Amino acid sequence: MVSVMSNHETVELPDKPLVVIERSKPWVALNLRGVWAYRELLYFLIWRDLKVRYKQTLLGASWAIIQPLITMLVFTYFFGKLARVPTDGVPYPIFFYTGLVVWTYFSNALISGANSLVGNANLITKVYFPRLIIPTAAVLSGLLDFAIASVLLAGLLLYYGLPVTVRYLMFLPLVALVTMLALGFGVWLSALNVRYRDVRYALSFLVQIWMFVSPIIYPSSVVPEEWRWLMVLNPMTGIVEGFRASLFGNPIQWTALGYSTVFTVANLFYSAYVFRRTERHFAELI
Repeated sequence: MVSVMSNHETVELPDKPLVVIERSKPWVALNLRGVWAYRELLYFLIWRDLKVRYKQTLLGASWAIIQPLITMLVFTYFFGKLARVPTDGVPYPIFFYTGLVVWTYFSNALISGANSLVGNANLITKVYFPRLIIPTAAVLSGLLDFAIASVLLAGLLLYYGLPVTVRYLMFLPLVALVTMLALGFGVWLSALNVRYRDVRYALSFLVQIWMFVSPIIYPSSVVPEEWRWLMVLNPMTGIVEGFRASLFGNPIQWTALGYSTVFTVANLFYSAYVFRRTERHFAELI
């Protein structure tokens, strides 16, 4: 209760929530308290992105499976039947599909996160809330597509009779890792995209190149050993190979996975720091 003097009388006013908007310390990278305070807005934006994505579509959420499935069939024919790319003894369809499921989620989440601020210009210029919520919602909304596509992956595992092992427990931590990687790049590129609109045009091209230098079509074992360290510098190498190792029983490349983890965490904090330093100019530039 708050006491207010009015005409020499004390009036008791009920407590009301008070939101104070002030400049944060420049070294604070993640405003997790602010994001948590606006968590209902985060849920709303995720739900809105999901509804917009499948609005007025005939097949709806089936597109989450159709895209990697058709690509898998094409890869199986050209790179499996014709080029006979080695897959470390794993059947071509499930080898390609595993890599494509991970890559499809990562690339779509990355592009959605990078374009999220520009796509929500009206919201940014009219309402105050932690701007970090917008790219976060764009990245997290893609997890539903990933979950739907993973249903077919589970069916392929059963069809090819791959045994269920304790390594399956690695699946969820790896999902969290690839989500954090997409979030880190998405946050950084979204801030960059506000100032330089060239980002949206260059990103699709760079993502395509990134796929071919990642072990999606081929395992990292086909790369000569003296050049394999270059592949390890790609954070998606450890993640994709980690997914395959958890499902197929291949040896786990701990060096690549460890590097991917360290890079992902460092990149997320750096991107959030850059985002927080530049977000006060978003309303002016967007």
